Amino acid sequence: MALTRSRFLSCLLAGAAVLTAPAAFAQEDFPSHTLKLVVPFAPGGATDILGRQLAAAFSEKLGQTMIVENRPGAGTVVGAGLVAKAPADGYTLLLAANTTLTLNPVIRESLPYDPLKFSPIGQVADMGLLLVANNDVPARTLADFVALAKASPDKYSYGSFGVGASVHFGGEMLKTATGIRLLHVPFNGSTPNLTALMGGQVQVAVDTVVAATPLIKGGKIKPLAALGAQRLKLLPEVPTVAESGYPGFDMSSWFGLVGPADMPAAVRQKLEKTLARIMADPAMRQKLTEVGLTPNWGDGAALQARIERELPQMRAVAARANIHTE
Repeated sequence: MALTRSRFLSCLLAGAAVLTAPAAFAQEDFPSHTLKLVVPFAPGGATDILGRQLAAAFSEKLGQTMIVENRPGAGTVVGAGLVAKAPADGYTLLLAANTTLTLNPVIRESLPYDPLKFSPIGQVADMGLLLVANNDVPARTLADFVALAKASPDKYSYGSFGVGASVHFGGEMLKTATGIRLLHVPFNGSTPNLTALMGGQVQVAVDTVVAATPLIKGGKIKPLAALGAQRLKLLPEVPTVAESGYPGFDMSSWFGLVGPADMPAAVRQKLEKTLARIMADPAMRQKLTEVGLTPNWGDGAALQARIERELPQMRAVAARANIHTE
């Protein structure tokens, strides 16, 4: 009887080994076929360029093709929801923005994903935001504009490229920091936002450095301040809001790489190490800088910490400014 029990246990262990071996082998052999990077934005523009540069670099370093799949819609919700439901095997990744991970969760009542349950791979880059003004506004600095706005409450309005976007949050944070009153006028994208600014429909606007820089260099609008913690490489002469008298002010768009929840640790770590090598490459950093992005590498733990830190901050901004989607 003892022998039978022993043989029975041996069979059980052998069976378990057979069942677990393929999964273990799959992780060691990762990746063994094509990977997919979901970019929740339309083709074209700095974000799409970022995704394609990353995919090409991953393809080279992993020895397997990584394709880009653009899945825009609902302020990145469509693409993020797709990745959240994908198999957690490391073959489907998301180029997530702060819109995805720290803004949508505080302005939308329901989402097809939990921002805290993705598998974080790493931070990638920031996209600077700017406060810019119509050329007829008699202000050359943020201090000048604050003085104007305080002298004439409710006279001035600011444009953004959409309710709940990073630029909307940035504008509301500026109002709170400076104590001025501004009417928010949302537009459907940077082009109509900056066109309205040049036409005088709004006196100032918050937009990205990528969209605003050509107009600034062309003399069509003027910069008042950069909203991030550091000056922008494309416009190094423009002071930050913090430098302009409001210490600690920091608001940027940013991007990171994540996968579905519960990815195997070995797979996630391999992707994280590969991304670290990609972001350490001077050529990659130069390519991102040229399109207006600021390389900002951080590992998966740093990305998770940023999400957890910013979620309550953005929730407070949304509550104070009554930012929400219908």
